[in-house]
Amino acid sequence: MKYHIHTIGCQMNVADSLQLASELEKLGGAPTDEIGEADVAVLNTCVVRQSAEDRANGWLQCVGRLKNGDHAGLVVGLMGCLVGVKGNPKLARAFPQVDVFLPPSDPTALLNRIADRNQLHAERAAVARRHAAQDGELTLPLAQRGRLASAHVPVVYGCSHACTFCIIPFRRGVERSRPVDEIAAETRSLAAQGVREITLLGQIVDRYGCDVDDGPDLAQLLRVVHETPGLERIRFLTSHPNYVNDDLLRTVAALPRICEHIEVPVQSGNNTVLQNMRRDYTVEQYRSLVGCIREHMPAGSIACDVIVGFPGESAAQFQDTHDLLAELKLDKVHIAKYSPRPGTLSARRMADDVPAEEKERRRKALDDLQAGIVADINNRLLGERVQVLVEDCHRGKWRGRTRTNKLVFFEDERDRTAELVDVEITWAGPWSLRGRLPDAHVAAPPPVAATVV
Repeated sequence: MKYHIHTIGCQMNVADSLQLASELEKLGGAPTDEIGEADVAVLNTCVVRQSAEDRANGWLQCVGRLKNGDHAGLVVGLMGCLVGVKGNPKLARAFPQVDVFLPPSDPTALLNRIADRNQLHAERAAVARRHAAQDGELTLPLAQRGRLASAHVPVVYGCSHACTFCIIPFRRGVERSRPVDEIAAETRSLAAQGVREITLLGQIVDRYGCDVDDGPDLAQLLRVVHETPGLERIRFLTSHPNYVNDDLLRTVAALPRICEHIEVPVQSGNNTVLQNMRRDYTVEQYRSLVGCIREHMPAGSIACDVIVGFPGESAAQFQDTHDLLAELKLDKVHIAKYSPRPGTLSARRMADDVPAEEKERRRKALDDLQAGIVADINNRLLGERVQVLVEDCHRGKWRGRTRTNKLVFFEDERDRTAELVDVEITWAGPWSLRGRLPDAHVAAPPPVAATVV
């Protein structure tokens, strides 16, 4: 049995797809990049923006043509936020090519179908899966063992915050924290299989434990995970300004395996827009938080998210966002144009009144601003040696990230997958860095043929 998984969206979806791949291989599956070769094809979906839904529709149409042609036996699964935790009866009518609908983080229905199809004992397979889940074990797909540098570990599912623009609480459900021992067991199993870095995930990751009476918080969880043998780096995302506290920042600063990088969205630089978004903090509080992060981690980096063109956002309110980013000079800004999500408060009660052309103008203005800011930040690394965790080879160059999450490329003939290497930075741009290893093995260029005149 060959399987094909296509993932759209966030790191939580990446983690869910890895879990699914692991379970499919326990049932005898092997991966394929070609959907036409697959016996099982799964699309893991995102609905945060309309563009993600459009990509999902395109994939499903392609699969529909395959099933109506020479690939009628293909088992198709649709997974993730498009399905949601409560299901979506309309999907079956809209996409008859789909055989199994799977809520986020729960592949059980597909696994049972395949077990039955392969004449396995579905009940026994389900028991084995429950046992593995309770123990927190995650067996990587065979091709990734010893080759996967970094993995994502969900620590809190769902969200109960309900910003007016966000569909996640409706699709992934309320906040549910995983037990500490289960998370610790999963990180141990990943490290034992060669993973060097893990990222703890949550829609609001620093609300970990808030749904449990007298439960542990994120700082306590980080201290436990920090003791994982073989693990070199720990990250966490995404944070919320209201829940990043001094204890968390002291923990990050004190523990050497935790990367000094914080992702904490601001979304807007105007207090009225923030209030309309139900973000529950002010620009002044966000500015103070950035100062606090830098006080604890002077050499650290900060990334944030911004939405432009939110309903009612005036040109002056957008300028406030532009001015705030120009002032704070953050290391990375993820910029999104507002996209109304059916069912959210903003879609129900607020007019999407910023024209598409103006949204794009605002996005580009922030993108241009940020390109200059990050270029200046990255130029400070020229001539410096930075530690890079190598993820993979991309277009003939090794690609990896620094502890502060900066993308670095370098050349070496040796296989450097999942290694930690020291790279001397020789070129700096706004979106990536280039460097060299002091002992790099690089092929010499081919000799130039003499020109006969």
